Amino acid sequence: MGLKENRFTRTFQEEQFPELKDQIIEAASFDVAFNIEWSTLFEDRFLHLYNDSYPKIYFLPLIEAFKSITTDDMGKEALSESLKEIHITNTKDHHNPKNAYSFSNGVLTVDHSPILNADDIDNRTKVLVNLLENNL
Repeated sequence: MGLKENRFTRTFQEEQFPELKDQIIEAASFDVAFNIEWSTLFEDRFLHLYNDSYPKIYFLPLIEAFKSITTDDMGKEALSESLKEIHITNTKDHHNPKNAYSFSNGVLTVDHSPILNADDIDNRTKVLVNLLENNL
């Protein structure tokens, strides 16, 4: 990562990520660990869009999916017993959520392009809910 990317990452981590993380923890009903490979979440030509696309792609679907799953004690218990970590990366520029999400050994992996289909929050949320409900 270059200076521009490092500056953006630090600003995002300090200004937006804490609130998003708090919302995820609140929705999940427990403090889940994060493993975010920030250096994989960049394409230089799209840097100006990331303040908007990061939340929509990586965090808002998690918040909404966890809210859906934890509507009752059974969902809260299943999620807290099964989910150990959220791993966010971009290794294959997936833009279809059916290819971008996986859940194995307690790790929910989000391997999604940082820019493609950013506004498709509802579809990503549905895929996440389905994936988690089938694996919890």
